[in-house]
Parts: sequence; structure tokens; C-alpha cells
Amino acid sequence: MRITKFARVFVGIASFFVTGVYLSDSGIVFPVKPSWRLPRCSECGRICPGYDHSHEPVRWVHLGIGAMRFILEYAPRRVQCPDCGVRVELVPWARPGSRFTRPLEEMTAYLAQITNKTEVSRMMGISWRTVGNIVKRVVADKLDPKRLDELRNIGVDELSFRKRHKYITTVVDHDTKRIVWAAEGKSAETLDAFFDELGEERTALLESITIDMSAAFIKSIKAKAPKAQIVFDRFHVQKLASDAVDKVRREMVRNLKELDDPEEAAAIKKSRYALLKNPWDLSAKEWDKLAAIQKHNAPLYRAYLLKESLAAVFDETSQDQAGKELDRWLAWASRSKLGPFVTTAQTIREHKDGILAYIKTRLTNGLVEGFNNKLRMIARRAFGFHSADALIGMLFLCCGGVMIEPPLPGPWCNW
Repeated sequence: MRITKFARVFVGIASFFVTGVYLSDSGIVFPVKPSWRLPRCSECGRICPGYDHSHEPVRWVHLGIGAMRFILEYAPRRVQCPDCGVRVELVPWARPGSRFTRPLEEMTAYLAQITNKTEVSRMMGISWRTVGNIVKRVVADKLDPKRLDELRNIGVDELSFRKRHKYITTVVDHDTKRIVWAAEGKSAETLDAFFDELGEERTALLESITIDMSAAFIKSIKAKAPKAQIVFDRFHVQKLASDAVDKVRREMVRNLKELDDPEEAAAIKKSRYALLKNPWDLSAKEWDKLAAIQKHNAPLYRAYLLKESLAAVFDETSQDQAGKELDRWLAWASRSKLGPFVTTAQTIREHKDGILAYIKTRLTNGLVEGFNNKLRMIARRAFGFHSADALIGMLFLCCGGVMIEPPLPGPWCNW
């Protein structure tokens, strides 16, 4: 067998010739050259005239066997590309700017999807920072360039990292259930950058955008995508009522302590979970607490009923009927003589159209929150990230639809 064919089978890379082999302190070195005669631009792949070689050959680290490394060696030419300018020529075994072969980077990225970067760096024999750089290159190469085309229904949310001192904004496609865009920050300007990248034509195709009640996101959507329907997340709307119940409860505890009634104050203080949990999740003891509240504390029980009746509005199947039920709820909350619910009613009235849009679309931010939880797990697995770019790279690698086929042999038997 010729050495070129042997190396292609052994190394697992095509489109190159092997001109020799020798043993060095770093491992087994294969001097190689591309199989194509005319050089190509490393940025656009266009065939361009080459005019010199580097004085020193460049080495690319390949996957090894055990402790033995395999290294490819070649002196790349420079090319004069009419579009990109002077560039180093493209080589078939590595990505531009990398000193690792494609199979090694594919294996590194595959391992980064399933375990932490420290273990990946130990198994692959590279530094922790190099793992992150490889992930960025693989994501840039494999991320679908058409992921922003044909967007119709998207969800937007922010995620904190670095001990909640910094944030990234994520955009998810509800139809493909993939993250399509992410950037550092949580301001209106951050989301404006997404719409600018999307462009006016693709922005005009958006039908609905699910968000929480972030004023920054609302401002950006109204300015950049006025035709899209804002859909406020059901969970965040119901959370307004839950927070109002808790405020009423805490206010009553304070009042009872001032009236020197510690036993009643303690009983109400311990009723928090009975008031906030779903009725079907309540235990017998919690049902007894609710019955006692109904009998002895009418204002707090009224707050509980307001919370549950708001949740029932979202279970309506007709948008018109839901609108009527929501109007009744707003009237009841406004005259309930419960300060937190009066404030909540004002907030819901201001965002009524976006809240009722849920009845029509049945879209929530649950998908976005799920991806954010997965991203928190990735960050926790890595013991945090210093850079938003590194975190975004891992986000796209694990949640952006990047498919990686690791360079592994198939099963050799049916055991």
C-alpha cells in the first residue's frame, strides 16, 4: 500500500498527498500537501494565484493513538484574492486560522457537548482556553447560516451570568425549537441589534414575539417590529398575581404583630405555600389552612381567589370570552381594597392586548426558559464563564442545532 493511501485511511482525511513520514519529539510527522494544484483563498474558497511559500513549514495536530500524536506538516502559500486580499491558502485538513485538524476539532466539540471543558482539555491534551476557541470555530463553521430566514414566531428572554452581574439576550424560534441568536446585554439596544441583523424584509415576516414584561424589550419591538404581535408570557402574568397575594399576606402578618396577636400572625405566616400552590397540588394539611383563612381572614382569602380566577382566564378557549372574563377580573381587583391587586390590575390593563394574545397563539416563553435552564447547567458545569462570547459559543453548540459526527469507528460486532 502506498504511503498516501495508508495515511488517508489511517489519519482519516482526504484531498491531500503525503510526501514523507518521520518521527519527532512531538510525535509522528506526515509532511503533506493539498491534492489540488491551484491554491484557494482560505476565507472564500476561491481559486487564486499563489506567489510564495512560508519559510518555515506549519504543523497541525491531529488525533493520536494513546500517547502518540500525529502531526501534519506543510508550508502554505500566500494567495492574492481579488475579493479578500492577501490571504494564506486554504488547506483541506484544517479550518482557517487553526493549528488543529478538522477531526480533532470535531472530536473536541463533540466532547464539549456532553462534558465539561476541563475534562475535554485533559482527554484531548490541549489547554482549557483552546477548547473554547475550537468550539467557536466549529460553531461558526456548522451553525446554519439560514437560521434567521423564515422566522415567524420567536421568543426573547435574558439570562444572567457572572453572579448575576452580566446578562445575555437569547432569541428562540418557536417553530424549529432552536436558539437562533444571542448577544451580551439585556437593553433595548441589544434587541435592536437582532432586528438590524434580521433586516426589514425578514422582520416584516414576524407574526408573534413572546416576552416577559420587560420594558426594554417592549420598546425595541414596538420600534423595530411594529407589525408583530407581542405575546406576554402566561407564567409572568400569573406571577404578578402570586406576588400580590404574598404582599397581602406579609402586610397582614405585620399588622397582626403590631396588634400583639403573635399566634394569628404565625398561622398566616406559615400559610404561604398553601396560598401560592396550585389547588391540585395541595396536601390535606394545606387545605385545612385555606379553610381556616376562608373562615377567619376574608381579605386574604379574597386575594387567593383573585389569583386563582386570573389563572382561569387563561384556560378560556375563546379570545372574546377571555377578554370579557379579564375585564370582570380587572373590575374586581380594582375594587378589592387590596393595594397590591389594585397595582397589578393597572399593570395588566396596560398590557391587555399582549396578555390576551396568548389565548390565540398559545405561545409562552417556556421554551426560552428551558434553554436558559440548560445554559445555566452548562455554565455551572464549567464553574462559570468569564466571557459572554464563550458562553454564547457553548449555547449554540448545545442548543443551536449544531450536529457533530465524531470521528469514531462504527460497531465492529453485534455484541
